[in-house]
Parts: sequence; structure tokens; C-alpha cells
Amino acid sequence: MKLERFSLRGRTAVVTGAVGLLGREHCLALGEAAANVVVTDVDAAACERFARELEAADVRAIGIAADITSKTDLERLRDAALARFGGIDVLVNNAAIDDKYDAGADLGASRFEEYALERWRRSLDVNVTGTFLCCQVLGKVMVDNGRGSIVNVASTYGVVAPDQSLYVGKDGEQLFFKSAAYPVSKSAVIALSRYLATYWGRSGVRVNTLSPGGVEAQQDAHFVENYSRRTPMGRMARRDEYRGALVFLASEASSYLTGFNLVVDGGWTAW
Repeated sequence: MKLERFSLRGRTAVVTGAVGLLGREHCLALGEAAANVVVTDVDAAACERFARELEAADVRAIGIAADITSKTDLERLRDAALARFGGIDVLVNNAAIDDKYDAGADLGASRFEEYALERWRRSLDVNVTGTFLCCQVLGKVMVDNGRGSIVNVASTYGVVAPDQSLYVGKDGEQLFFKSAAYPVSKSAVIALSRYLATYWGRSGVRVNTLSPGGVEAQQDAHFVENYSRRTPMGRMARRDEYRGALVFLASEASSYLTGFNLVVDGGWTAW
């Protein structure tokens, strides 16, 4: 097989949540594959700054701030991308809320029995409705053009339940609980991908899910040790280890793949 099938030269990719940990890696991967990259997040200055970094690395890029829960924002984003690059060929729905807690201090608030309805609604609004709106507004451009690839980023926690023992400290005390909102919303993202894969199957638009495992990012050493012990490969992912999977799903290398959830987790869900 010719490696040209992995090339995204001449294609334009929109990445949401683009200035976050994995969002930046997704943009870099698409840029390495020669795509034009639209950097999208809520912080306008950060988007523009990262777009300039990409351009300094010979990637054609623009930074446009958008709230993915706002259809008006997304329509403005769509119009700006079309004005600059003339099309939208790839959409990476990466933006998401994942609850963060102060170890020990927020134990009660993280319990399912006490979990705030406002947190629940906000997580579903961003993680599910935001993904829905991005697919609706930007996916329509692809449908009209008769081609495109949407990659919805989910999580291993969209496939299996959280292992709450990971969030136990050295002294054996539960520091916090992983909330229900994140796994429920990521499961919904996987279901939405399957729905759209079948709905748009004959329109030339493929829709797949990328479900990453945990990424090492200066977490507490005890947590990293626990996570690594729980993973067949014995470690957490490096932040750049999803680049190949993303380019595969975005490019013609996966031209007959749709409705699929590609789990890249070091074997986490294998046992």
C-alpha cells in the first residue's frame, strides 16, 4: 500500500478543544500529514497563538475561537474556515469536560449521591450536545461536497466503567470518585458516531470514534503507578501516541471504515 493514502494534502481539518493536551497533538498530527488545520477552542488568544506555532512549522493554519455549544459560533467558524481554505474535509471533535477534583477536599462532591445536577448538565451539554452541533453544522459541508471524515474522540470510559480504585491514595483513602457524567457522555459520543455512520453512509462521509486511554501528564506518582499496573503494557500513554491512529481515521487509509470505535489504550480494555 502506498503511504500517500495517509496524506491529507489539500484537505482542511477542524479540531475542537485544539489547545488542550491531546488537541495540540491532534493538530500536529494533521499538520504532519499536510492538512490545513483550523484550531478551535474557547480562548481566542490561545487559538491564534497555537495557529502561529503551526505556521512556523510549515503548517497552513488559522485559529478561531468558538463555543461548541453555540450553533451561531459554529456557523461563524464554518464560514471562516471556508473563506480561508475553501472547504472542510476532516472534523475532529475533541473538546470535552472531564471533572477535576482536589484530592480529598472534594470527596463528598464527587460521590454519585451528591453529584451536582449543574455539573451533570454542563458535561452533557459540552461533551454530547457540542459534538452533535459540530457534526450538524460542519458535517453538512462534507455531505454537500460528497466526502469527509469525522473523528469523534471518546474514551476507554465510554466502553468500560471507571475503576474507582485508581483514585485511592497511598494511605488507602478514596481521594475522589470519577463521576458518572464523563463515561455516560463518552458512551453517547460512541453511539452518535454509529448513528451518523449509518445515516451518512452513502453520502461519502465517514464517522468513526477514537477512544484513547490515559495519558501521562505529570499526575501524582502513585496514580501513574496504579494506572500502569492496571494496563497490560505497563504504562500510561505518551501524549504523541495517538497521532498515527488519528491520521489513519482522518485519511483515505481508512476509506472503507465507518461506524468503528478505535480503542488505543495499551490493552486497558482487554481484561
